[in-house]
Amino acid sequence: MKHYYVYIMTNNSRTLYTGVTNNLERRVYEHKNKLVAGFASKYNITMLVHYEETNDVQEALVREKQIKGWLRSKKVTLIEAENPEWKDLSLDWYF
Repeated sequence: MKHYYVYIMTNNSRTLYTGVTNNLERRVYEHKNKLVAGFASKYNITMLVHYEETNDVQEALVREKQIKGWLRSKKVTLIEAENPEWKDLSLDWYF
């Protein structure tokens, strides 16, 4: 069964980046190592602060679009509901 993830990443300034992927570990690794040019690498977006998992690619894409349309304050509320200290949820994934 396939898995899809909607995720929010940030940097030390708490700039937010929302994305969707079918391989969260690989995608976070790409962000951390700036392997993909663009907004996330330009703004040093390297900390995973929120993610959601689904088996439905359409559901993931709709959710990503929904979150991207929110005001920043609503995104912050979503993050802080489960991660009030904004810890990097991927900190111990890579050794």
